[in-house]
Amino acid sequence: EVKCNFTKQNYYLIPADINKEVTILDLSYNQITLNITDTSILQMYYLLTELYLIENSIIILCNNSFGNLSNLRILNICRNSIHIIQQGAFTGLTKLQQLYLCQNKILQLNPDIFVPLKNLKLLNLQGNLISYFDVPQLFHLELIILHGNPWNCSCNLLNLQNWLNTSNVTLENENITMCSYPDILKYYSIKTVPYKAECYSKLPSPITEDLQINFQSISNSTFNSSLNNLTRNSEHGPLGKSWAFLVGVVMTVLVTSLLIFIAIKLPIWYNFLLSYKHHHLEEHEVETYEDGFTQNPSSLSQIPDTNSEDTTVIFEQLHSFVVDDDGFIEDKYIDTHELCEEN
Repeated sequence: EVKCNFTKQNYYLIPADINKEVTILDLSYNQITLNITDTSILQMYYLLTELYLIENSIIILCNNSFGNLSNLRILNICRNSIHIIQQGAFTGLTKLQQLYLCQNKILQLNPDIFVPLKNLKLLNLQGNLISYFDVPQLFHLELIILHGNPWNCSCNLLNLQNWLNTSNVTLENENITMCSYPDILKYYSIKTVPYKAECYSKLPSPITEDLQINFQSISNSTFNSSLNNLTRNSEHGPLGKSWAFLVGVVMTVLVTSLLIFIAIKLPIWYNFLLSYKHHHLEEHEVETYEDGFTQNPSSLSQIPDTNSEDTTVIFEQLHSFVVDDDGFIEDKYIDTHELCEEN
């Protein structure tokens, strides 16, 4: 073992001139923030087995903060101000056995952040602000420390209680790991708090979960196949009946417009036809009509078996169509007595 102790040195950055063969590095009680520069320097100390960053100024644990420390077995980051732990913060720590995150400002933890920790045996989350914690996928975990957090012992914490009671994990300081909410459950341990039957009914059984997963997969496959068929039909098949509906609407509009147009224009045409019977003949039309008879006198002689009297009658009937020069048409309905009185 190669130990290096740099505690209380008021360091703001991890020094880069440390022995590259260091295995135990203690940087506690400094001002280190574990920023990008610090994480790049840490990559050089790939032989580290123990790293202590107690009481520094760390706020965020970024992705791959310890990516090259594959030999690390103990990581202690207690008494900082950590409130955000990114998804891949512990990537590469495949041999880590003890993780200390106590006395920080962690509000919630995604259980997936512990997935890379295949050999973790101890997890210390004491003294944070955690009120809810889902079951982590830590198959080799032996000891967990959770006291000092404001636990909300509603139905959501029932999974954690079942896990603590059925697994081989030991809850340290069980008697002081108490509920803070709701008030009626205060002073109960999170491992022994009594839950109502309604909380158990909200938990899906393994059979129900399998059925739900199978149903979801079947429904998703059915939906996808239906969507693919619809896409193929829309690309290669006919358009369906929507075009017929559109044509029907257009024809209805056209026919209705035509009927309205006819209803408006029909009285005008009717009046025009009535006025056609009272049209006056022009003077040149009368002359043309008379000339037609004078130029063809033979037409009268061609009438068989007619005497002079009949000819005179026909001639008088033909000349009855001639209009007088005054241009007026005699109206038989004018009362002659009234006309004399007016004169």
